[in-house]
Amino acid sequence: MKLTPPRAIAALVGLALVLSGCAAGAPSPSGSQSQGDANTNASGTGEHCADAEAPLSSLELLDAPRTATGGATACLASDAVATINDTTAPALPITVTDAEGREVTVTDVSRILALDVSGTIAATVFGLGLGPNVIGRDASTGFAGTETLPVVTAAGHTLSAEAILALGPTVILTDTTIGPKEVRQQLRDAGIPVVMISSDRRIDTAGALVTEVAGALGVVPRGEALAARLGGEVEAARAEVAAIAPAEASDRVRVVFLYARGNANVYYIFGADSGADSLIDAIGATDVATEIGWTGMKPMSAEALVAAQPDALIMMTDGLASVGGVDGLLERIPALAQTPAGKNKRVIDMADDEVFSFGPRSAQIVRALAKALYAVPSAAGAGAGAAAGATDAAPEADE
Repeated sequence: MKLTPPRAIAALVGLALVLSGCAAGAPSPSGSQSQGDANTNASGTGEHCADAEAPLSSLELLDAPRTATGGATACLASDAVATINDTTAPALPITVTDAEGREVTVTDVSRILALDVSGTIAATVFGLGLGPNVIGRDASTGFAGTETLPVVTAAGHTLSAEAILALGPTVILTDTTIGPKEVRQQLRDAGIPVVMISSDRRIDTAGALVTEVAGALGVVPRGEALAARLGGEVEAARAEVAAIAPAEASDRVRVVFLYARGNANVYYIFGADSGADSLIDAIGATDVATEIGWTGMKPMSAEALVAAQPDALIMMTDGLASVGGVDGLLERIPALAQTPAGKNKRVIDMADDEVFSFGPRSAQIVRALAKALYAVPSAAGAGAGAAAGATDAAPEADE
């Protein structure tokens, strides 16, 4: 069985940069409002929006989303992953060709490790109904059912061979957003099947990811069912967004995804082929970084930010917290005040372990971001991005 290879180096490098491990102690943001109750940290714990399951059509919408003022937090109704209603037994042994071209034979899926920088592979395994077989997690995985699993990554997103070997996994699913590769080879040398999954993470590749993971675990029928469900959910979410988003391109909200880690003075703008562009497109907005020719993930420049003239920014919750919220962001990046987003303090934040979790929760993430962008903020909302601290340096990409 041939597994889908990575589509672009930029995608995997970007994801390695995007989601860093979280440590306690970052300041709470100020100067922004929230829609609903945001996650209180980036490990998947904390409260969620009480009205997150409400259809987009039922919400009170902003009259002019391009000129709206104040921020909002995009949040999910629950951090649980819905399991497919299919109990087809794994067909093992199975030999697959993984994303790096290796033939890997999997004979046992009773003890699974699913590890990547976004927690997406683990979420997919849970969606396939094999969550009870997962024996450990990486620092980015914290959705319901994984909270008590031992963490097998060390500082940031470095695989710990000792921690992994101590758990005795029968199969490891991972990708190049987490490493180093020497540890992966050490695990292979120990006789553990290590299946490399494609690192391409976008809304439109979520179904392919499901197919890869299901194939590697010998549950192809489950994968077909989950991919079909996911495709239908995303299509429905896009239709809901289309019904409330401005129809004319000139009226669409101009958005930039900004990655920040304040104490390290790290600021990146994400453009075409970063994954952020697919999110912005899915919520009916214009990715202005792509519009100005920004490809992949690059350090922010004041000139680029001013040239983009975004109406709104999308940020990770911990990233926004790390700069002291919207007011702190404006203080640290004076050029932002020369943009509509800065003048209107229009920043949408979403939990670090959710915003790029392309997989079984893709449709929910699209709806949550659309609500934050187009709906009048809920009166019950708490301070946006009131998260635990963020790691102050971007993780290293795999070699």
